[in-house]
Amino acid sequence: MKDLVRFVIVGFGNIGRRHAEHIMHNAGTELVAVCDSNASLKTKVPGGVGFYTGLDEMLKNTKADVLCVCTPNYLHEPHTIAGLQAGLHVVAEKPMALSVQECTNMIQAAQKANKTIFAVKQNRYNPPVQAVKKLIDSKELGNIYMIQINCFWNRGDAYYAESDWRGKKEKDGGCLFTQFSHFVDILYYLNGKITDANGWVHNYAHKHNTEVEDTGSFALRATNGAIINFNFTTCSFEKNMEGSITIFAEKGTVKIGGQYMNTIEYQQLKTAKLPEINISAKANNYGLYQGSMSNHDKVIQNVVDVLVHNKEVMTSAEEGRDVIQIIEQMYAGAVKI
Repeated sequence: MKDLVRFVIVGFGNIGRRHAEHIMHNAGTELVAVCDSNASLKTKVPGGVGFYTGLDEMLKNTKADVLCVCTPNYLHEPHTIAGLQAGLHVVAEKPMALSVQECTNMIQAAQKANKTIFAVKQNRYNPPVQAVKKLIDSKELGNIYMIQINCFWNRGDAYYAESDWRGKKEKDGGCLFTQFSHFVDILYYLNGKITDANGWVHNYAHKHNTEVEDTGSFALRATNGAIINFNFTTCSFEKNMEGSITIFAEKGTVKIGGQYMNTIEYQQLKTAKLPEINISAKANNYGLYQGSMSNHDKVIQNVVDVLVHNKEVMTSAEEGRDVIQIIEQMYAGAVKI
């Protein structure tokens, strides 16, 4: 791999443009072309960057190293496989796909092509998450007893009107895929897989424009024995309220809080002391709404580090599949009320 990594993007909506921004600002990368079925988005493409309305056409007519898949959830599997078969590595946006089987199909295609899938889980880079990860890996928290996760966000009518796939069961998958897969990932990243999942889901405020739940509460059991309570809603009045994870362990209690897991909100630790972390200016701003922490610059840099400098992938395709497995377990154990 030469020093300059060439990127193409499929899907040039909010998240695709975020990828483009960071590719354009990284000294080790070049944005060659973008693709979107909406031809009007050509006006948003940076100068000198090619624009296509068909993925096959773009893959056939450009020379690139990496494809960023930034399309709606239901297209992640076919678009990733198309990129791999064209000889490109793939950055797959969250959720990696809408089923474990789709993820397996993607992994098998990557193995056959001898290429790498980078699963986008940018919240792993959050400084509070990294600080707590080090505590856990160093055994400074000891055995983990209980974990509380709260995801209290707002998604109004304008959000669902912006894209016709949002809130559609077959294309969106549900809140755990679209809004809160990052929180499932951080649970997995910090504490591993789960063995049991039971809960309730309901659509309270979005019956008129969605086919999926807007609220849920789950009790989970992890493979290490920890009990987990996972609460989520997109009904927080008028704005996002909280995105947090609290860990109760043998040698301490710590809460990663804020709206987007961007602060160390509480700590009482036996042997360690975490630095004061309060990041307030890095939420992903998508115009009509805000999302999780904006660390896509680090995602792009990880691609460069892996392909040019032989460093480790931050989130492998296998880990991306594990996250989807947890989501499948949660929905399988959910009672609709």
